[in-house]
Amino acid sequence: MQNTPVSSLVGEEYEVEVGPVAHGGHCIARTEAGRVLFVRHALPGERIVARVTEGEETSRFLRADAVTILDPSKDRVEAPCPFAGPGKCGGCDWQHAKPGAQRRLKGEVIAEQLLRLAGLTPEEAGWDGTVMPAEGDKLPQGEVPQWRTRVQYAIDADGNAGLRKHRSHDVEVIDHCMIAAPGVSELGVEKQDWPNMASVEAIAASGSNDRQVILTPKPGGRLPLVELDKPVSVLRVDEKDGGVHRVHGRAFVRERADDRTYRVGNGGFWQVHPKAAQTLMLAVMQGLTPRKGETALDLYCGVGLFAGAIADRVGDQGAVLGIESGKRAVEDARHNLAAFPRVRVEQGKVEAVLPRTGITEVDLIVLDPPRAGAGKQTVHHLAGLGARRIAYVACDPAALARDLAYFAERGYKVRTLRAFDLFPMTHHVECVAILEPVKKDA
Repeated sequence: MQNTPVSSLVGEEYEVEVGPVAHGGHCIARTEAGRVLFVRHALPGERIVARVTEGEETSRFLRADAVTILDPSKDRVEAPCPFAGPGKCGGCDWQHAKPGAQRRLKGEVIAEQLLRLAGLTPEEAGWDGTVMPAEGDKLPQGEVPQWRTRVQYAIDADGNAGLRKHRSHDVEVIDHCMIAAPGVSELGVEKQDWPNMASVEAIAASGSNDRQVILTPKPGGRLPLVELDKPVSVLRVDEKDGGVHRVHGRAFVRERADDRTYRVGNGGFWQVHPKAAQTLMLAVMQGLTPRKGETALDLYCGVGLFAGAIADRVGDQGAVLGIESGKRAVEDARHNLAAFPRVRVEQGKVEAVLPRTGITEVDLIVLDPPRAGAGKQTVHHLAGLGARRIAYVACDPAALARDLAYFAERGYKVRTLRAFDLFPMTHHVECVAILEPVKKDA
């Protein structure tokens, strides 16, 4: 029996009216035949011509770009970045929207995910529906927040630095990233040739003048002599084990939050926006209200940001256990928290380490899981520890909503939810949810 070839629809164009925003940096539209389009570079309510970028006759939905704007939204602006737009850099999703509109769109996504996956209205989640800009990010029209303290440049076949196109390995060569922090731009990575390199990550600490580049060579590629416009430490990724090794300079950068310095080694995790660590730390502490002598868990603890803040507040009679899977992050956390004898940091995956600790009760929990969320097993375990408050820090509203539903199954409700625009121009948003046990009727 002969298979009928599936017909690609890439390149097909449809005139459509754009519907609501969806999670992922696009809006939903439907063709006259009822086919669903996920459209980038569009805004709700616009009339556009959409050109298909992915999909076939049998696909459940098609991906598309808005290539002609027939009836623009009042929220539309000319993208300030010359590398933003259909077929170009995939780093930003909302360059074509006013900053206030970007935050409204993110709020709509959060509300939709909460309702669909957790059955919660904003009121039931204790959320006023707003997405707050970071301090200093409200700028005149045409100016863009320079917030990205880490930029991973892809290197094309000719050794030029650029950024990946949306859902592609293709490289858009750039001469400047508008959302890069000044400390990254000052390095001048885009002006250099990078022969034999697959990627160059530039890091500019916001808590110090530390600068770092992490080079990932192509297989068999030799490291170039790195001569950038500012003093910088150089690390390389080993092609055999994927480990990060120091070439010269410091193997870490120094960051600041809560009046404390944190060492972050080998390109380890730290919030990218300069104001993010302090903003999220304060939101978590305000929500948890730690008391002297309390015990706490800091899960997916990274280099110890929340563990340090809690330890400071629970005092010498309190205790904090951090759990983190990354070996270097655990080393850094232990270094960063050495002043607190009642803080312990264990290495391993949360779902494996937590049951082994033998902990049966705890006063406070903070968790900042990766984008996929904590998951049902971990959430149910945490709900059994009887914490009076839980702070959930989330970079993905869908994962947050799923996990809130799991917490609800085990008797925890959302007390408050706050949302922060710590990734301007992109679809990403950060949330802090504070949970507490549902009061049992007497």
